[in-house]
Amino acid sequence: MNTLQNFRIFTTAILAAVALTAASPAAPAQGHEGHGHGSGTASASQDLGTAAAFDRNGRLWAVSKETEGRDQYVALRSSEDMGKTWTAPRRIQKAPEPIAARGEARPHIAFGNKDEIYITYTSTVAMPHIGDIRFVRSTDGGQTFSAPVTVHANRDFIVHSFESIVVDRDGRIYIAWIDSRDAEKAKKRQERYAGSGVYYAVSSDQGATFKGDYKISDHSCECCRIGLALNLQDKPVALWRHVFAPNIRDHALAELQPDGVMPAPVRVTFDDWRIDACPHHGPSLAYTADGTRHQVWFNGKEGDGGGVQYAAAKTDGTISKPVPLGSAQASHADVAAQGKQVAIVWKQFDGQSTAIVSRISEDGGNTWKESELARTEGESDKPYLATAPTGLVLVWRTQKEGIRVVPVGRGKA
Repeated sequence: MNTLQNFRIFTTAILAAVALTAASPAAPAQGHEGHGHGSGTASASQDLGTAAAFDRNGRLWAVSKETEGRDQYVALRSSEDMGKTWTAPRRIQKAPEPIAARGEARPHIAFGNKDEIYITYTSTVAMPHIGDIRFVRSTDGGQTFSAPVTVHANRDFIVHSFESIVVDRDGRIYIAWIDSRDAEKAKKRQERYAGSGVYYAVSSDQGATFKGDYKISDHSCECCRIGLALNLQDKPVALWRHVFAPNIRDHALAELQPDGVMPAPVRVTFDDWRIDACPHHGPSLAYTADGTRHQVWFNGKEGDGGGVQYAAAKTDGTISKPVPLGSAQASHADVAAQGKQVAIVWKQFDGQSTAIVSRISEDGGNTWKESELARTEGESDKPYLATAPTGLVLVWRTQKEGIRVVPVGRGKA
């Protein structure tokens, strides 16, 4: 059994166990994040899932989970100095509810055209991922927040989880998630249904209402995050791990429409990885100024082509040969782009500590420079890339150091 196979089995088993633990409201985190200023340092048992975004003025906002006893909340904080100091974490809900914030699930934050603050999260009410996609907004710069609402019209006691959010230039909000309604229907009919479905909803009134429960596709992987980004035409594009017949866990892509009329998904990875399990390892995508799509994903197939992969797709649809990233221990890559700058980051464990390694291109992906951005010896979240006015930034929450903010590429200090 080679190194990659060992790592794939280890990663799948650990993440599956973590996801099951995170989904249960009966198993509260023992760590308590206080209300003082600081970087949000967490205890070893606390869920570390954190997302961040910059507003138009260059202020960085981060959302994460806060636990007090058995009560759970989404906490919001901000920084005006690239993470050197933070405001005290503020709870955005008045009443506690279960919050998914580890593994592939985490709260998310995005901004509207007038710096409206939009926050989504999965409220998981039963194991393993049964719950609802929740949405909270502020239209006054974070002074007040609306009461949480459930995004989807479907209220069945089923999986609604692993949401992603993006806002287009017209201010429309798109929220996509993994949904098991069709799998449950097939089960009742005693029919086979591979995986789950992918659905989305749209708001054209700053989050006051949502239309949708629009289906993107049947047969997604059950526990992998959805990559969501705007293309050069300002259309939201979703990338997810799809279950191709008979049980191939490759990736599909589709452009979302505001009216829910969907084109057929397009297959965009061809690893032919056959595994009857969810690897808890979703993809990411971004677009450079010339319209090129940059995508990263994980493939646990044995032999050449395994591990974290990167490829670029031109506007004519041609896709470059996948490039493996890092060592056999590389995992959970993220990609972002700004103009011609492309940044890829991933976790890499060497047996003693975990590093965040980056590949940066300043010319649209023609040439690359690889470097280590950060390292920790304790538990850590996945690396997360955010777009600042001055360039791309790594946001990484660790058990020991808290929320770390590291400029990459041109903006690197």
